[in-house]
Parts: sequence; C-alpha cells; structure tokens
Amino acid sequence: MTEFNSLEEIKQFIKSGRIRLIYLSRPACGVCTAIKPKVEEILSTYNQMEGCYVNMDSIPESAGEFSIFTIPGILIYIDGRETIREARYISIEELRPQIDRFYNMIYN
Repeated sequence: MTEFNSLEEIKQFIKSGRIRLIYLSRPACGVCTAIKPKVEEILSTYNQMEGCYVNMDSIPESAGEFSIFTIPGILIYIDGRETIREARYISIEELRPQIDRFYNMIYN
C-alpha cells in the first residue's frame, strides 16, 4: 500500500483509477496494525485494485474529510465514488464478498 503525505494526494489517488481502497488508521492502534496485513493480502488478491494507507496522525484532517469517527477505517471507491465503508469492527471475511461483487462486475 502506498502512503501519502497530504489530503490532495489521496484525492488524486481516488480519482486516478477504477477501484481504490483507502485504509485509515494510526500507528498506536493495536487493532489497526493487526488488520493492516490482512488488508494488504486482499489487495494482492485483486490485481486491478490499488490501495493506500492513511496515517491519521500525519494527516489529521483526513478524519473530517472522510467522516472517520473510529479506526480502523476501510473505504473502497469505484470510479471516484465511495461504494464500501467499513470501520471499527471490520470482518475481513465479510468484506471479501462485497469487494468480489463489484470487482467481478467491472472486470469479468
């Protein structure tokens, strides 16, 4: 996952492709650091989907921009529009079928 240093870079990233995953967290969050490798594994499964990591300590305004009130947060954008949102209690097993559905509609 790419890590950006500004909100503008994140916005450009979202607009630059068909499917984009945004992972928002903080380094001090234990749950966030445990889920991050699972999110990276999801990204490796879908070769047309790119993802980025947002360190909310480095970009605090991202919380307001993306309406994140609890972490970790996963946002999936399709053609620049938020399509899937998961936060706090994230089930990777439930997230996969949601991604599969949209990914297969676009690429299959």
